[in-house]
Amino acid sequence: MTTTRPIPVPTPETQPFWKAARDGYLLLQRCASCKRFVFYPRLVCPHCLGEELAWTRCSGHATVYSFTRVERAPAAFKQEAPYVVALVDLAEGVRMLTRIKTETPEAVHIGMRVRAEFEPVSDTLSLPVFVPVIGSNAKSRAGI
Repeated sequence: MTTTRPIPVPTPETQPFWKAARDGYLLLQRCASCKRFVFYPRLVCPHCLGEELAWTRCSGHATVYSFTRVERAPAAFKQEAPYVVALVDLAEGVRMLTRIKTETPEAVHIGMRVRAEFEPVSDTLSLPVFVPVIGSNAKSRAGI
C-alpha cells in the first residue's frame, strides 16, 4: 500500500502509539505521579513534570469539541474532500486532532459522540480516525 499524502514518521518516543494504532487500538501515556493521561507522546508529563509515563490502552470514545469541514483541500488530500478535521475530547481527558470519517460531513456537530477506528495509510502505519457513534445526535460529554 502506498499513499501520496504526507504520513507521520514514528520516533522512539511515539513508536508504542503507532504500533497500537496499527494493531487497532488507542494507546496513551499516563503519568505515574499525577495519574493524568498525556497526548501527544513525550518524555515528561506536562502536568507535573513526572518522568514515569506508562502506556495505557484507552477506550477510544470521544466527543467532538470543535471541527471544520474541508471542501477545497490541498493537493495531497483533494480526492478525499469534503472531509472533517476535528478536535475531539477523549474519555480519558485529553484532546486530539483527528479526522471524522463519515459519509455525511454536514451532520457532524459539536458534542457529537465518536469512537476511534484505524485507517491504514501504508504497510506499517495506521492513523486513528473517529466515526460517529450511532444514535449520537444528543450532545454529550467525553466521559462516556
